[in-house]
Amino acid sequence: MKDPAYPDTLYVTELVAADIVNTMPEKTLDATFDHGVVTGDTITGTYEEAHSVLTALEALGVSYDDVVAQLESEGLDKFVASWKELLADVDGALTTARKAS
Repeated sequence: MKDPAYPDTLYVTELVAADIVNTMPEKTLDATFDHGVVTGDTITGTYEEAHSVLTALEALGVSYDDVVAQLESEGLDKFVASWKELLADVDGALTTARKAS
């Protein structure tokens, strides 16, 4: 779950680099359009700093591999739920259209 203390555009405006695709919920897209400020590439040249942070986290007992596996699993679960919801919505619209004709 995203920390509500962070800006609602954080995961968009702070992850900018060439040739990167960022999928996001419509609410985040709307927030970014409304008040997000993209300042350019925020990733290139930050490898050493990022590596230091990950090394410090590992020393505290936070496993990068475990975090990534959990995020992937949760992300897939959310994607599957959204996909099923979309299919149900499309099926409902088709059923309504068939009844109307």
